[in-house]
Amino acid sequence: MTAKRNIPEAWRQQWSKFMFNFFDYLPTKYEANKREWAIRKMIWDFKDGKRSVSVAELVAKKIREQFGADCENVTFVCIPASSADKNEIRYKVFAEEVARLTGCSNAYKAITIEGGRLAIHESKSSKTVHDVEVIKFDSSFFNGKKVLLFDDILTQGHSYARFACALEKLGAKVLGGYFLGKTILS
Repeated sequence: MTAKRNIPEAWRQQWSKFMFNFFDYLPTKYEANKREWAIRKMIWDFKDGKRSVSVAELVAKKIREQFGADCENVTFVCIPASSADKNEIRYKVFAEEVARLTGCSNAYKAITIEGGRLAIHESKSSKTVHDVEVIKFDSSFFNGKKVLLFDDILTQGHSYARFACALEKLGAKVLGGYFLGKTILS
């Protein structure tokens, strides 16, 4: 991602790994053409659990193309949503389907979301503070695994890098990440 001050070197190392996005995502503050609106709607539907199977098919196809027969040695890990409820809606069926279609191991049950804490969400123009959940890992599950991360949206890559570093501290080897959409910042 972009070079910024005070960015941990470990994050920069995560950003040097492959990071593939399926679509460019134009934020709603920008006018969009018909195709950009269709991408927005598809991503919003996915976040609401309405496109789990079709997006899983798209992601599984890419995983099979990239990893081939080595799929069975890859663990598919979704970067959790902001709450346990949202995470289940967004990722439970999706991750199961990706694992079924590829033969990858599914890490969905090895990550739980519980408790609450305050978080700051930053965009280019604003900061918001809100409650988010605490992520818990089954550390023994991740030790020695080759993991492929997935998140719905990539903006600056901070969530991806932070999560990848946390998994590597548990003994996982992060291969890289797939993202349904990458925010286009102007």
